[in-house]
Amino acid sequence: MREFDIPSELKKLPATPGVYLMHNKLDQIIYVGKAKVLKNRVRQYFQNGNRLSPKIQKMVSNVCWFEYIVVDSELEALVLENNLIKEHRPKYNTMLKDDKTYPYIKVTVQEDYPRVLLGRQQKRDGARYFGPYTNGVNVGETIELIRKLFHVRNCNKIVPDHDPKARPCLYHRIHQCDAPCVGSITKEEYAKNIEQVLHFLGGDYSKALNHLQEKMLSASEELNFEEAAHYRDLMNQVKALSQKQKAADTHGDDRDIIAMSMQDVHCVIQVFFEREGKLLGREHFHMTGANDSEPAQILCDFIKQYYAGTQIVPKQLLVEFEPEDSELLAGWLSTKRGSKVSFVVPKIGDKEKLLQLAKQNADIVLHQDLDKITREEQRTRGAVQELAELLGIACADRMESYDISNTSGFHNVGSMVVFENGKPKKNDYRKFRIKSFQGPNDYASMEEVLTRRFLHGQKDREDSAETGFSRFPDLILMDGGKGQVHICEEVLAKLGISIPVCGMVKDDHHRTRGLYFHDVELPLNVQGEGFHLLTRIQDETHRFAIEFHKSLRNKAQVHSILDDIPGIGPTRRRALMKAFTGLEELKDADVETLSKVPGMNRLSATKVYDFFHSEQNGSRKPEGDSTENREN
Repeated sequence: MREFDIPSELKKLPATPGVYLMHNKLDQIIYVGKAKVLKNRVRQYFQNGNRLSPKIQKMVSNVCWFEYIVVDSELEALVLENNLIKEHRPKYNTMLKDDKTYPYIKVTVQEDYPRVLLGRQQKRDGARYFGPYTNGVNVGETIELIRKLFHVRNCNKIVPDHDPKARPCLYHRIHQCDAPCVGSITKEEYAKNIEQVLHFLGGDYSKALNHLQEKMLSASEELNFEEAAHYRDLMNQVKALSQKQKAADTHGDDRDIIAMSMQDVHCVIQVFFEREGKLLGREHFHMTGANDSEPAQILCDFIKQYYAGTQIVPKQLLVEFEPEDSELLAGWLSTKRGSKVSFVVPKIGDKEKLLQLAKQNADIVLHQDLDKITREEQRTRGAVQELAELLGIACADRMESYDISNTSGFHNVGSMVVFENGKPKKNDYRKFRIKSFQGPNDYASMEEVLTRRFLHGQKDREDSAETGFSRFPDLILMDGGKGQVHICEEVLAKLGISIPVCGMVKDDHHRTRGLYFHDVELPLNVQGEGFHLLTRIQDETHRFAIEFHKSLRNKAQVHSILDDIPGIGPTRRRALMKAFTGLEELKDADVETLSKVPGMNRLSATKVYDFFHSEQNGSRKPEGDSTENREN
């Protein structure tokens, strides 16, 4: 840990706008804040007599050093603060519990023959976006209905690029695309269809209904009742969609209605989305770290984090009270929108009733989810705290678990599974192929895995690289007892790293019965959340190692079989192994599929097909199929 004299460093703070980052003794960022004047703001945390909330007092007590970034304006500080919070997710910042992305309907009007697609982000690409919608299923149904009504394309073909040999796809055959790719519709006619799509997505359903009704009556007069029934069904779908778009008022404004419900440490924020006077949907958000925070501060944190993740910013935000830094927030939102954005705190009238409705929904969600939230906290963070207390360590927020898997000493592999705050963090999982030796030696395998992992981590730290290896765990879990623990401790000692290590000791049924820590086996409460968390970690570690091992074994089997096929050399073997995930998939492939593999032609594809389907080879069984994995 670096030497840092806080009183001396406070004197060096500049009187400029900026962002400050508080670090604990483990060098973790535990709080990020912005300041109009860094010198004044940061000093307030460490001055006697300042009235700080209990949460902030606890944060300050854990600060070992701080750093800061100077910017040109308070607005720049707000943007940087939000980016750093999203990246580091500090413990003492109020956070959105999860990152949600909402679907949009995207019309690529910048293209000669536009498409109607589902998008998760609004980009400045010239397309028209409609949304956001909070129900992805409804969005998919709407897009499908648009294709049935207006026959617009959804493929990635370059149009016009008329190939005289090209044939229209299945969507044309089922009357959901007019096939501009083969010249079945002119650009002008297609543009009229797109214009109707834009009116339809804007909420004008009358034209579509009138058009469908005319077609239905015409089909009926011609006694084509099947076609008439088809248009009737489409009319019913359009009517059902129009009924979902209930008008909130007649002004046609774009606004979000934001209300909050709090109880103890829990906080739910409800947002209603209103576009062009129509209520498109609603969504709720859980906020963490809201205890001891003022509602105005929580609302400010929510607005920053939520609107940083979307390009859709409405003209108005209806709120129960002014958020903290409301003028700064309004300026930032106005910049994102490209026109003025304002906060409105309604006291009477329809807007106030709409806000109360959002408030009522937030109350309902909070009470419904309170038990669920509590159980989830006990299952994750509560279980982590229970294990930390059992072992007598400061924290176990990040845990890494290791396992070795092989088949009679062949294809030795190791796995590293990561859990943070009681939940798997799959982006940080790692796989290892044992390179230094062959044969069944679990201790040597584990030594190699751990040495490679932490050497890589030390190098990434020296290079200031943000990787899964650069973050060291608070606790290492070994899938074994005394022997595996000592191997890990020896590796860490050689590398000069100090991390608690314990082994998951198993009973005769291969279930964890205790933890081996500091040469003592600590019994576990089998009814406790800590025990259940260890079980999940152990199962996940086994699963990850075994799946990796199976994939290597399958590839080896495929490779050995392909060696026996006449006329299939190393290049084609590699292409086949890359194209197919396993032997069974390769055997099931027909000649047409095999000939499409890069480097293959019809003659070589026929050789492969005949090899697997001849009487001599059709029933051949790869070596090793009867051998079970051995997990250690």
